[in-house]
Amino acid sequence: MDGGATLGRGQVFSVQNYKTRQVRLKLEDDTTVEYDITSLEQLPFLRNPAFLVGKDDLTLLSYLHEPAVLHNLQVRFVNSQSIYTYCGIVLVAINPYADCSHIYREEIIQVYQGAGKSAREMDPHIFAVAEEAHFDMGAFGKSQSIIVSGESGAGKTVSAKFVMRYLASVAASRSRSDQGRTTIEARVLASNPIMESIGNAKTIRNDNSSRFGKFIQINFCERGRRIIGAEMKTYLLEKSRLVFQAGGERNYHVFYQMCAARNHPVLKDLHLGPCEAYGYLTQGGDSRIPGVDDRADFEELLKALQMLGFDGKQISEVFRLLAGLLLLGNVHFENGESSSAVSPESAQEISRLCSEMWEISEGDLRVWLTRREIRAVNEVVTKPLTKNEAVRSRDALTKMLYAHLFGWLVEKINEALNDKEKAPSPSKKRSDRFIGVLDIYGFETFDINSFEQFSINYANEKLQQQFNQHVFKLEQEEYVREEIEWVRVDFHDNQPAIDLIEGPVGMINLLDEQCKRLNGSDADWLSQLKNSTELKRNPQLAYPKVRSNNFIVRHFAADVTYSTEGFVEKNRDAIGEQLLDVVVASRFQMMRTVIGPAAVSSGANGANGTPGKRSTKKTVASQFRDSLKELMQVLCSTRPHYVRCIKPNDSKIEFEFEPKRAIQQLRACGVLETVRISAAGFPSRYPYEEFARRYRVLYTKEAAIWRDSPKRFAELACQQCLEEGKYAVGKTKIFLRTGQVAVLERVRLDTLAVAATMIQKTWKGFVARRKYETMRKSLLIVQASLKAFLAFRRIKYLQMHRAVITMQSATRGFLERRNYERIRNATIGIQAAFKAQRVRRYVEKLRYEKSAITIQSAWRGYAARREQIAKRRKVVMVQCAVRKWLAKRRLRELK
Repeated sequence: MDGGATLGRGQVFSVQNYKTRQVRLKLEDDTTVEYDITSLEQLPFLRNPAFLVGKDDLTLLSYLHEPAVLHNLQVRFVNSQSIYTYCGIVLVAINPYADCSHIYREEIIQVYQGAGKSAREMDPHIFAVAEEAHFDMGAFGKSQSIIVSGESGAGKTVSAKFVMRYLASVAASRSRSDQGRTTIEARVLASNPIMESIGNAKTIRNDNSSRFGKFIQINFCERGRRIIGAEMKTYLLEKSRLVFQAGGERNYHVFYQMCAARNHPVLKDLHLGPCEAYGYLTQGGDSRIPGVDDRADFEELLKALQMLGFDGKQISEVFRLLAGLLLLGNVHFENGESSSAVSPESAQEISRLCSEMWEISEGDLRVWLTRREIRAVNEVVTKPLTKNEAVRSRDALTKMLYAHLFGWLVEKINEALNDKEKAPSPSKKRSDRFIGVLDIYGFETFDINSFEQFSINYANEKLQQQFNQHVFKLEQEEYVREEIEWVRVDFHDNQPAIDLIEGPVGMINLLDEQCKRLNGSDADWLSQLKNSTELKRNPQLAYPKVRSNNFIVRHFAADVTYSTEGFVEKNRDAIGEQLLDVVVASRFQMMRTVIGPAAVSSGANGANGTPGKRSTKKTVASQFRDSLKELMQVLCSTRPHYVRCIKPNDSKIEFEFEPKRAIQQLRACGVLETVRISAAGFPSRYPYEEFARRYRVLYTKEAAIWRDSPKRFAELACQQCLEEGKYAVGKTKIFLRTGQVAVLERVRLDTLAVAATMIQKTWKGFVARRKYETMRKSLLIVQASLKAFLAFRRIKYLQMHRAVITMQSATRGFLERRNYERIRNATIGIQAAFKAQRVRRYVEKLRYEKSAITIQSAWRGYAARREQIAKRRKVVMVQCAVRKWLAKRRLRELK
């Protein structure tokens, strides 16, 4: 038996009393325990046979229960150091917290490349999931999606990165006219270091945690063999991390990379200091991550930006804008008599920020960081801000600018991934086949949970629902629809939790209502939640027994307590119109480009807006809800492949497995339910036409049956190739148990191999016969020619003897002539050199004499002209004097 983490493994030692149902068990360490059972349902779990322990697919276990699954994962992870295990259609990936680069080498990619459905027969690997998705897309002409989920720190980002690396490797462009051009595959991989730098940060649970959601859609050509473009969509960047980090956490990596590489030529003119010099980077304490070289990461970031087409000016301007954010974080305020003001200690920072970095008006920035404008019907009132309000105004500007820069970078990356400049037209470049890789934040719960955790857990609720619908609901409904015998399995339906959040009278709509009010507050929103009749009936919402500003949501993974503080402000995400105008008026081109015209029209919505005027800007929660809806539509239009990442321990110890920690995640992500359903049902299914078109070579007794009667063909082909009970015939589809598709693929390949062998045999026979006839005719010609050859060979020998003598004579004459010509040419060369030297000396002498004559001529001409000019000037002066005298005399006469 297998008692899981409580009893361990042991065997029945004795049964003491059948009436009281007491059983004595002997454990592996020779200790005995008594186990009380009151019914047969409470019997100890049966242990799987030894040869099944450590299987790479959990559905292959004879006894499927939590202890068996947990023990199997533990044996594979700890003893075999295998981090991947199949669970039916799901790949379970356990974070080893160790360097496992050896299992991701190029040779491993080549092992899985081209395996198709046979990849399932190999060792479980993230490459096998990627290969299966790529194969299904090409074989069945349907887009695929790979959904990587799990808690924060479970390894989702790394798994998604290896999926993209595999696809970029196996689907690389096979013919390029310009070998020097950066390929689309390389650009897809180059986007990873950029997004990690600007979107990842260290948290208490993960040193490289994605603080945004990312869905990368990799587009393929019609045949699916080559990547023709990619597109990235992001969700809910955690902007609050820019201005606040909890203990043990960091801001986004890019800031620390810039500080570490501050002497780099790209950053030298920014005059950055160490990260300890900036308030936005020191709130979490230690700003360094063990084993991480921020300067090396900065170099990698630069290479990625250059590969994606960012020119030197754009790169320097991006870092200049980011450096300005660090300076803005060092601007502090002090309370005056009637209002706050920028403290004198911050004068240098704000001066550098306005003049060197952003080129904005320092006076306007000082004013609108500490003031706000309230517009009434017929008047405008300027209200001073307190110190705390000024800090919030500064932080709001920081978050707005970083969010717009983040969006602009994503947009530029998408342009590079789609290669828009080289694409002839969108219609030619666009493809309806793609593989989407979803890397989105995992379920989070901390000591204090706020709006960010609420949004993240809401996204995980939607993903869990999509998983439920695909693996559970659609599974059971399809069996019923196809009239196949099936035992229903109950599962946790999280629809009530989703209705609580996004329903018509849900938490998001009530929060948006508070944001539209001029005086909306967190307390009023909490009061609305408590007083809502609709929400009172929802069992997923609860409140602490002690009165507080908190509420509890019962998520699918755990109950999470949220603090309402800051919900309304973060959801409104507003910035003062005048403060926005200050940065919009910047002479810094990158600032205006990043902000764009949309921010100008929507930036002032919120607390500073006109009373009574409804805001047209969507709140953060509404935007996130709409983007999630679009994401779900995309995922539902594809064939999903699931990777469930598991965090084995919270201490980040290499290959350390904590059963209690792991079983919580296995329950939450539905792995255990997947085990039971996959083992009991038929996870692979195909429409008859599709099945017959692909496997038409498996049954050839009736030539056209696969086209005329595909259902009958599928039944006959499965009877011939598969065991009884390994398949089921539905109304419109053929259903196959786990592993049977690989069997069919192997039989198909074997059949095609036999056919190819027959074709080769026939062709080789034809070639051999044709070669024989040619050789026979050639042999007759050779025999006839041989006799003639023997006849004149003697004469040929004599001719050759005479020719040799002639050649010797000619050769000797040639050698003598060549020797004479060599001596003659050397003599002529010496004579020519001597004569040339004499001529050069003579010519040089003539040149000097000619130059002297020219100089003398020029000088004499110049002297004569100068003398003539002097004489003329004197004559003119005499004439002028005479005429002057005559004029004066005439004047006197006239007077």
